[in-house]
Amino acid sequence: MEQHAEEVERTFRASRGKAVATLIRLYGDISLAEDAVQDAFVTAVRRWPRDGLPDNPAGWIVTTARNRAVDVVRRNRRGRELAVSTARAALNADGSPDEDDDQLRLIFTCCHPALGVEHQVALTLRLIGGLSVAEVAAAFLVSEETMAKRLVRAKYKIKAAAIPYRVPDETQLPSRLRAVLSVLYLVYNAGLEDRARSELRTEALRLARLLVALMPGEPEVAGLLALVLLSEARVPARESQGTLVLLKDQDRSLWDLRLIGEGQALVLACLRQRKLGPFQLQAAIQAMHCAASRYEDTNWRSIVWFYDRLIAVMPTPVVALNRAIAVGEVDGPAAGLRLIDEVAGELAAYHPLHAARGALLRSLGRESEAAAAYARAAELARSEPARQFLQGRAEAIPPAGG
Repeated sequence: MEQHAEEVERTFRASRGKAVATLIRLYGDISLAEDAVQDAFVTAVRRWPRDGLPDNPAGWIVTTARNRAVDVVRRNRRGRELAVSTARAALNADGSPDEDDDQLRLIFTCCHPALGVEHQVALTLRLIGGLSVAEVAAAFLVSEETMAKRLVRAKYKIKAAAIPYRVPDETQLPSRLRAVLSVLYLVYNAGLEDRARSELRTEALRLARLLVALMPGEPEVAGLLALVLLSEARVPARESQGTLVLLKDQDRSLWDLRLIGEGQALVLACLRQRKLGPFQLQAAIQAMHCAASRYEDTNWRSIVWFYDRLIAVMPTPVVALNRAIAVGEVDGPAAGLRLIDEVAGELAAYHPLHAARGALLRSLGRESEAAAAYARAAELARSEPARQFLQGRAEAIPPAGG
């Protein structure tokens, strides 16, 4: 019984997005699709322990959910004709739905610019990722009731604004694709900042792989996957005994060489295409970090070169901060600090800025200023490991005159 329950759960995670996307294509109704898929899983929980697992559990879910949706549509005012005509029109010649295209269309629908970023992320996790409303709420640190209302509003906006369920045309694709990739990277980083939400990292990696499979000719999509892979490879070394470990102090033997190799291969393939976008450039920077067997061997000049290109296409304060840190490694802490102070006003509530200032100030012998910077970073840190690390750095600096 327990084994069957686990199989149902695994199938839910693996196939919910496909099933929901297929039913949205069939009926154009997100709520109907979600309810039908949920009913299918309830049926699976009841039948599979008795009848055994079907040969194709995911296909069984899709078929059962589609039948459930047909029953619902037949009962509404438009009747049987709508149920039959929509189902026939949406099937391929072989009678099966094109599930990959369905998911791609749904990803772009979730990330439509008419929706706010929080709604985009929430819908992506719920409809494509298969997370429960409670799990999505936990990802945003809000109550389940609040998230349920947020999702209802987002779905209503899709319906009211007649947001199309399709992949944008070639003229719109570059700008729309950036939003999709940004949302997936936000999902990954949400799980990276809080180890208790590690399922978000897993889901972002799965969705990034899905997007590469659906859009194999897009180098920025490959760049996002490479970026996530190279970040994920270093996760085992990021924390020790509940506190954060800086890149320079990480035990590199803990890094996942398989993920690094996969990510670096993607970066090299992207570089050969000579169509570098922001995600490819960020991945290239991470690849440079992963290429060094010791922190002292890091090729910081090449990293600055990549940051120069990144800031040209993505001129954000966070990119400027990260470039300043790299410049500090090449030209010294004073040069890095000058550049950091140029963006300090825009990133006043961003704890990595204060942490970087603390490190550079201490390198310059400005101990009391460094302690204050570390303390401010600890106040702003959102994860407990980061807060403990930064507070420890602040307390390790002797008081002035001590």
